[in-house]
Parts: sequence; structure tokens; C-alpha cells
Amino acid sequence: MSNAIPPRPTSRDVAQHAGVSQATVSLVLGDRWRGRVSPARAEAVRAAARELGYRPNLAARTLRLGRSRTALVVVPALTNEFFARVHAGAARVAAEDDVGVVLYPSPQGVGPARDPFASASATLDGVLASSMAAEALAALSGGGLPLVMLDSEPHGGAAATVNPDIAAGMRLVTAHLLGLGHRRFAHLAADVDSWTFRVRARVLAEELATVPGAEIVRTERAPISVAGGLGAAGRLLADAGPHRPTALVCDDDMLAVGACKAARRRGLRVPEDLSVTGFDDLTVATAVEPELTTVSLPGEELGAAGMRALLAVLAGHARGTTVLPVALSRRGSSAPPPAAP
Repeated sequence: MSNAIPPRPTSRDVAQHAGVSQATVSLVLGDRWRGRVSPARAEAVRAAARELGYRPNLAARTLRLGRSRTALVVVPALTNEFFARVHAGAARVAAEDDVGVVLYPSPQGVGPARDPFASASATLDGVLASSMAAEALAALSGGGLPLVMLDSEPHGGAAATVNPDIAAGMRLVTAHLLGLGHRRFAHLAADVDSWTFRVRARVLAEELATVPGAEIVRTERAPISVAGGLGAAGRLLADAGPHRPTALVCDDDMLAVGACKAARRRGLRVPEDLSVTGFDDLTVATAVEPELTTVSLPGEELGAAGMRALLAVLAGHARGTTVLPVALSRRGSSAPPPAAP
């Protein structure tokens, strides 16, 4: 039996397998095929490359382009399911373009992180970052790297911005609860000073101000966790007295799950006595009973669209702000308010 290592597939092998020229293989795998190669032929080339296990010689390509073909993805922490989805989407698109991804999570979830690079600008081509991890960029700010921000203030100094439509999401929640008849609201706000949560608070207040009799009776801030939601909602419900809210709007599904636990511990039924809504549509939203009414954010597509924007910027194409649609998932945690005694 021979122990010889089989030869590594070449671009010529891919071209022969797909029935195209080597120039076509170069165009397709270099993502320069649009307008020059048909979509069907491009897919045939990609399929041949996958079947043969072909990978371009990235070291040689780096020497030709003068770039490392490596992007930094900055998120608060992958222990958060939403940011795990963001990373998955970004990594998938990067892999399609043979770009490496370096993950840069903040150790505390949100806040500054130690710079792992002696010289980031010499190691990386660009940065894709969430606004919740913006402080972690401080160590890299002097490198002059192209930056694409996710879920961030548009035109905030980044080369491009990709956002889920957070304002639309909060409008959907508010309209849903108002339509059910709720007028006394409480807001369980994430204890994070970032653009996305400021938008949620602003839009909630603006929407309720347009409806006579509707009000936010109390806002309670909490760390984004089930325990944070449990503690904050417990304080809110304990101190509410006769003006207890009938609807509790939570900035995150983890907060909403904690709020549901707090309500039950005080003898309140969800949704008969208190409607609770979340944000993000994480797996936990359908793992609890009743299932959460929540805003579905396209986490994986957010990461994918952000990486596409970064690759476009690196290729010299201008990108502004991309806004991704969101949807409201109506489930069992929201219902009409209890009748007045």
C-alpha cells in the first residue's frame, strides 16, 4: 500500500472538471465573474472546486494582492446566540471568497478587550464589528483599517453600516400591544449604552405618545440575562401598586424569559394578567411556555450582509447603509389586558 500523499488539485483540474477555461475558474473563485460569466457556469465552477477539494494558494494570492485576505469580526461574545448567528453568517460569506476570519470577542461580553495583535493593520484587511462591542475597537482604532459596523448609528465614521430595522421592530411590538387594548406599559431595558437599545427606547416612547391614555408607567434597566430580567421585573412588579402595567416590553428575549419567571413568582399569569414581549427571536423564545411574542431579527443574514459590504469596500466599491427587514412573531405571551375590576 502506498503512503504517498495525493497531489493537491489545481485550477487546471477544476477547469477540466467543470468544462471551462482556467481564466473562468480564476474569475469565479476570485468573485470577479459577474457580467463576464453566466450564473450557471459560475455555479458549475464552484461545484467542481468543492467536489475536488480545491483551495486557492492563498499565500501566493497574498503576495500578488499585497493583502492578507483576513477580516476581523468583533462581537460581544459567542455565548449570546444572536451574535453566534452573526458570526456564522459572516464566516460563511468570507469562506465563499476565501477570506479568513479572526474572531475578536470582548471577554466581558460588552466593553474593551485586549488587543491580540502586535500590529493589526499589518495582519488584517478590514474589520466587521457590532455596535455593542464598539469599545473593543479602541485598541485597533489607530490602524486605519476599513470598518463596517453592524446594528450601529448610520454614518458613524464607518465605511458602511448594516442594520436590522430596529425601529420598525419596536413599532410592530407597540402596534400589536396597543391593538390588543393595552395602555399601561413598562419597559425592561437592556443595561447597555448602544445605538440599538437607544432606538428601542425612543421608538417605544414615540409610538405610545400618539395614543391617548397610553403611557410607560416605569422603565427598569437590567443586564441581558434571564437572571437580569428576573430581578428587574421582580422589582418593577413589586413596586407597581395599583398602577401595575398590563404589558411588559423587553429589549431582549432573555430579559423576557426572566420577566415571565418574575410574574409567576408574584402569582401573575402570562398573558392573562400580564403580556410580555421580547426581541431577537432566540431559541429560548419557543422553549418556554407560553412561547414568547418577539421581534425576529435576521442575525445570520446580518453577519452575511456585513461581510459582503466589507468585501465590497475592500474591492473599492462605496457602500452606505443597508437596512434588513424584521418581522413580529406573535405567540402565546401576549393577549388583551385583564378587564378592569
